[in-house]
Amino acid sequence: MTPRRRRTTGGRGRRQTGQPGEAARLTQELLNAGYTKRDVGRIIGRNPSLVSQFFTKGKGASYVEGLRAAVQEMQVGAATGVDELKSVAQPHIGRRLAKGGNVARVRGKDVIATPGKSRAARAAKQHIASGASRLRPVVEGTAADGGKLAFTVRAKKGAFLIGSGRRNDSPGIRRGVVQRRDGTEERSYGASAGPGFPEDAGFDAVEWQNRVEAAGGDVAQAVRDWMVTTGRLAPDAQLTHLEVRGWKPTV
Repeated sequence: MTPRRRRTTGGRGRRQTGQPGEAARLTQELLNAGYTKRDVGRIIGRNPSLVSQFFTKGKGASYVEGLRAAVQEMQVGAATGVDELKSVAQPHIGRRLAKGGNVARVRGKDVIATPGKSRAARAAKQHIASGASRLRPVVEGTAADGGKLAFTVRAKKGAFLIGSGRRNDSPGIRRGVVQRRDGTEERSYGASAGPGFPEDAGFDAVEWQNRVEAAGGDVAQAVRDWMVTTGRLAPDAQLTHLEVRGWKPTV
């Protein structure tokens, strides 16, 4: 019997099917800055094994725009934490396609109009000072779809008037608080139901659109006004970062 010829493989017995592309180059910039492949996986919402395939199999084309946005924010210092970079990258990452070219089905509870089209945007201190225009489409689009909103705000730790962990500040705050080395703190609002919040998670987007319009179209000012009015933030405090997330509940 004639012996079967072995297939030529690369690496540890795996066939090389592609060359590293733009996704690999951008990932390498994050690795050079001290992030790990696990960190990059968290930033794009996938596991580290896929990140490795950016280099070994040339994958990752659908993540290029998200990675590019994260790298740019990292380079200018607007976002440096993994969660911050994830918030920057996610709005730029499209849905994975199935073999037939259709959008792959994924599990998910909250969507806007089309599955996978929830909205999110983040603004840093400089952009907030100029009106945070990138945040307004999230509020307006979610309101048009009759959806819900949640916010993550960042300010000087001493600017918050209610201690972290108190339910009269935000339900689930123990899980939502992030303390930064620069003396600032992040807190999330609207992600959970509880005292002083809607029965279901999320603020009504239409109501918040009205708040934004009353603030001259400035989402950051509307959020700040709400926090001051409800006794959560000192009147002279300023937000250093703000993230707005919008979705439409499926039920």
